Amino acid sequence: MRETLRGVNPDRLKRSCTRRRDSIRFGTGAAGLERAEVYLSACAFEPHRNDAYAIGITTAGVQTFRYRGTRRVSLPGQLVILHPDETHDGAAGTDDGFGYRALYIAPELVHDALDGSELPFVADPVQRPTETTRPVACLLAEVDDPVSDLARVDMAATVADALRKLSGRPDQRPAAIDIGAVKLARDYLAAHAREQTPASTLELITGSDRFTLARYFRRAFGTSPDRYRALRRLALARTAIESGLPLAEAAAKSGFADQSHMTRQFKRAYGLTPGRWAALQR
Repeated sequence: MRETLRGVNPDRLKRSCTRRRDSIRFGTGAAGLERAEVYLSACAFEPHRNDAYAIGITTAGVQTFRYRGTRRVSLPGQLVILHPDETHDGAAGTDDGFGYRALYIAPELVHDALDGSELPFVADPVQRPTETTRPVACLLAEVDDPVSDLARVDMAATVADALRKLSGRPDQRPAAIDIGAVKLARDYLAAHAREQTPASTLELITGSDRFTLARYFRRAFGTSPDRYRALRRLALARTAIESGLPLAEAAAKSGFADQSHMTRQFKRAYGLTPGRWAALQR
C-alpha cells in the first residue's frame, strides 16, 4: 500500500529538500492499512491520487492542499479526509512548515466493515474535532505499535462508522447489543491475554461477524477487543514486574512483542514506564 505516496517521487522529493527536518516515516501497518508521520517545510507534494482513503490529523503548522477544485486549509488538531482516487496536492501554509500523521485504509476494508454497502463520500475534507472525529483521531495517536488482527478490525470499523456519519448516511446498526456474544468474547480474551487471538476465532466463539462484534464490544465495555486484551496483558506484566522479574522477561512472559512494546503500552495505561513503576514498588 506504499502506493499512497506515489504521487511524489521520494528520490526527487529528497533532492529538492534543503531542511533536515523534512521527513516521511512509515510506521507499522497491516493488510489494507498503512500509517505514516510526515513533516514538510521546504518540500511540497505535487498533485497526485491515492488508491486508499487518506485520513490524517495535522499535528503542527498550517497544512494547505487543493482538493476537488478548492484550496483547503487544515490547522493542528483538525482531521483531513480524502476519498480514494481524488487528485490533491499538499504544502505548508507558512514558512514554519507543517506536520501530520496519516492512516491509509484500503476501500475494500471499509466496504467490508460496512457490510458490503457503497463507500461513503465526505464532502468537506477538513473536519474540526467532534464526537464523530475523535475516535478516528485516537487511531493516529501512535503509528509504531504493532497492528494485531483484532486491532485491524476495530480500526476499520471505527473509520467506516465515522465516514458514514460524516457523509450524512444514517446508522443502520441494530440498537440492541448481543450481550451474550460480547461476554463470550471478553471471557476468551481475558483467559488468552498472552495470545494473538485472530478475529476469526472470536467469530467462531460468538457466532457474530468481526465488525459487528467490534462495535458491540465497544458499546458494551467502552473499549475495543484489542484494547481489552492489551489491558489484561498489562495486568500480567504488572504482576510479573512486582514479583521482581526483569523487564525483558516480564514482557516475554506477558505476551508482548518485546520490552519496548510493553513500555509504550505500559506508559499509556499507567502514566509511568515499567522501570519507574518497579522502582516505586520497591
